[in-house]
Amino acid sequence: MPATSSPTRPLGPDVALAGSLGKRVDVLVIGLTTGSDGPEALLGSGVDEDVLAALLDDLQAVGATGKAEELTRVPAPAGLPVSSVLAVGLGAADKIDAEQVRKSAGVAARSLSGVATAATTLSSVDLGAAAEGFFLGAYTFAEFKSSKSAPGPDAQPVGRVELLVESPRAKEPKAVLARSVAIAKAVATAREFVNTPPSHLFPAEFADRAKALGTGAGLTVKVLDEKALAKAGFGGIVGVGKGSSRQPRLVQMTYSGSKRRGVKKVALVGKGITFDTGGISIKPAAGMENMTSDMGGAAAVIATVVLAAELKLPVDVTAWVPMAENMPSATAQRPGDVLTQYGGTTVEVINTDAEGRLVLADAIARACEDAPDYLIDTATLTGAQMVALGNRTPGVMGTDEFRDRVAAISQEIGENAWPMPMPAELRGDLNSRVADLANVTPHRWGGMLAAGLFLKEFVADGVQWAHIDVAGPAFNTGGPFGYTGKGGTGVPVRTMISVLEDIAANG
Repeated sequence: MPATSSPTRPLGPDVALAGSLGKRVDVLVIGLTTGSDGPEALLGSGVDEDVLAALLDDLQAVGATGKAEELTRVPAPAGLPVSSVLAVGLGAADKIDAEQVRKSAGVAARSLSGVATAATTLSSVDLGAAAEGFFLGAYTFAEFKSSKSAPGPDAQPVGRVELLVESPRAKEPKAVLARSVAIAKAVATAREFVNTPPSHLFPAEFADRAKALGTGAGLTVKVLDEKALAKAGFGGIVGVGKGSSRQPRLVQMTYSGSKRRGVKKVALVGKGITFDTGGISIKPAAGMENMTSDMGGAAAVIATVVLAAELKLPVDVTAWVPMAENMPSATAQRPGDVLTQYGGTTVEVINTDAEGRLVLADAIARACEDAPDYLIDTATLTGAQMVALGNRTPGVMGTDEFRDRVAAISQEIGENAWPMPMPAELRGDLNSRVADLANVTPHRWGGMLAAGLFLKEFVADGVQWAHIDVAGPAFNTGGPFGYTGKGGTGVPVRTMISVLEDIAANG
């Protein structure tokens, strides 16, 4: 991909409302629930009972049970104007929630490769979740596959999904669909950034793409290059980036959601390490290619502030996105070096692979100068997050009330962040012999929590703050699941936009 270009291909299928099956629909996707007498179909209104009975007989004959995310595809019985029916399991009817609909829709979408148009009745269970699940489940990244290995027509993602609802022209379903598609596109945008290899997404290029995306959405965007960063005293960003020939950047993206007084001000900060070798404290070679994902927090923050503008939320949001490449070289910072963070705090760099907190500290300190009411930072920060919580559960630290609020919202929308403590006894382990702080403790205990304590030093008093560690959840190194494919996941875009909506509604 040439520099400063952005993909023009669609990030997901065309998702639309429909009142009935159109003539061009190839596959009908229905939901199946488990029942005491066998699976039960959620087929929507207006379907002949004999047709439904015949369909259920066919599905049971090939072993369909309705188990969550189970897929069963059969030829359509007479009376349904499609070639086949794809049944996707939803599990027990009394346990279905939006996240299950999202997961089942995603699994269904991935199985529809080569299908031009599909329709679904999952929208009768949860319209918004079905739209998000189909869009994200169909997302693929083949930007760098040549004609030798590019997916053929039969492997192309589904092109269009029609969500069957009783009143497709009504205002409410239109609004639900618009919001859900906007959210899904934002998540897919974050995935695009993460999946783009570091050869093509380095700090200057990342900043250019963020600026293009932001200005296109009506945001005010400013970019500080390496000279401006050094002049302004952003020692953390400069220190991390100086080992690379591709110099660091700091991007500020501002959305003013309302001119009314009393509107809440929110700062978003995202770690944008476009590739992380560990620097002089170099990482093992095995798996290092996955460090293309070390800018997952930045990707999510950029996508979220643009989404806030698209949804016209009545809240003021400023994103601060530090971008650097952490490389070993003759100019790289060394273990034992001391740098001065923005605002004057000095830090002894014990481990150059604990670089994310150094760039975040600069951005957090600068963000707090504008006196936000709330500050959310997110980062692929610590391997300790995965040790503590696994690959799919973000950890949230911060001021107690806001931390718990963010975690509760995240659990409600299916990203499942979990509140974590910041034990006071760990703070003393960040003391340095020669500087105000060390960037790591001298032991491996509570590494995620110690990183949170380090960042806390740069959060101004009175700011409600949440730090979301997505080291594992931002990048899926395993097989696809639910609406999540391999590679970038877009976590925690849905958490952050839901928190912004909650702040807009409730202060």
